[in-house]
Amino acid sequence: MAFWDLNSLPLEEFRPGIVSKAEFGNDLIMVCMEIAANMEDAGHTHPFDQCGVVLDGRIEMFVGRDRRMLHANQSYFIPAGERHGWKTFDEAVRLLDMSVKQPPK
Repeated sequence: MAFWDLNSLPLEEFRPGIVSKAEFGNDLIMVCMEIAANMEDAGHTHPFDQCGVVLDGRIEMFVGRDRRMLHANQSYFIPAGERHGWKTFDEAVRLLDMSVKQPPK
């Protein structure tokens, strides 16, 4: 699918507490996701860059040692290999997230 309407995009369960829709290209993944209230990812890493924008709600994110509270229309960038995670609070948060897979070395 080449076009999304983020106001009416149907999301499907990805894992408990997270629903999403993903579009996969050769090197790029675009994901619209909604994370339920009171969820947390204590941190992880992966070998590709990741970035996105908060569409609705608020989420606390950390990238390395930098920690920020993000709201609608605020964005994030996570370099490949950097430890990062997030936490939601009393409401769900909706994100548009993009990941670029690094080519093998």
